[in-house]
Amino acid sequence: MSEQQPHEPTGAIAGTGMGGSMDLAADEAAGLDRAVGGPGGGAPRSLWSDAWRDLRRNPVFVVSALVILFLVFVSVWPSAIASGNPLSCDLAKAQDGSAPGHPFGYDGQGCDVYTRTVYGARTSVTVGVLATLGVSVFGSVLGALAGYFGGLWDAVLSRITDIFFAIPVVLGGLVLLSVVTSNTVWPVIGFMVLLGWPQISRIARGSVITAKQNDYVQAARALGASDSRILLRHIAPNAVAPVIVVATIALGTYIALEATLSYLGVGLKPPSVSWGIDISAASPYIRNAPHALLWPSGALAVTVLAFIMLGDAVRDALDPKLR
Repeated sequence: MSEQQPHEPTGAIAGTGMGGSMDLAADEAAGLDRAVGGPGGGAPRSLWSDAWRDLRRNPVFVVSALVILFLVFVSVWPSAIASGNPLSCDLAKAQDGSAPGHPFGYDGQGCDVYTRTVYGARTSVTVGVLATLGVSVFGSVLGALAGYFGGLWDAVLSRITDIFFAIPVVLGGLVLLSVVTSNTVWPVIGFMVLLGWPQISRIARGSVITAKQNDYVQAARALGASDSRILLRHIAPNAVAPVIVVATIALGTYIALEATLSYLGVGLKPPSVSWGIDISAASPYIRNAPHALLWPSGALAVTVLAFIMLGDAVRDALDPKLR
């Protein structure tokens, strides 16, 4: 019998030798680098860069962000789209419908509803943004200290937050703001910060407790880093995401709360311009002049919905459990 010769590899099979295996491994490594942003695809992406990439592709975020940017523009320059004076009223035109130059008609006092709706955005956005900033800073500091140091500080702060959680917000506003005579936004903002910080504090505390157990925090402590450096440089950047999500959603809630308190007569008071004041003034004339109630109510609803939608989009982008 003749000796059977082995078959020679041909075609693509011939490339799977030593050189082909090395080429295949190199291709797979390059693909992995591009997927994770390694040497072949630039620097690795962080949580924030991934979140921004997801937000840009989310239509809910795009729509809500455009609405909020328009509200900010109107709040800063209301005269750009409303040339009238929100405090200028003519009783002879009370409850009249739309007219040239006055598309929303007039309210029960003869004031231009369009102008007052535009200028009311400044009050609502100002109160919402400042109250959110105050609540976020105050609550985050207290929660971070409680979560990092624990012990007696954590126990005392937990009991204090329980007390504030037991206070009804609207009832607390009726009691506290009814004795305030100031006609500015600061008493309303102070009240919101006073009753709003416990929620942010609880979120910040839980985030810090989770973050401080990571290996990089233990390594920094072993290298002799101070508590302040660990908190500011290592824990805070990794624990701030849940606070941002809750604060963004709460901003819309604070705008609705300001309108509610103003509607009840304990928030902002005339001659201040507020959607809550206009809704309260238009309620008795809802049968004869429903337009005076419709437009400020619609503006309030759209504003609150935009901030809540923005908060939901940010939550979806920053929540690692959804990835």
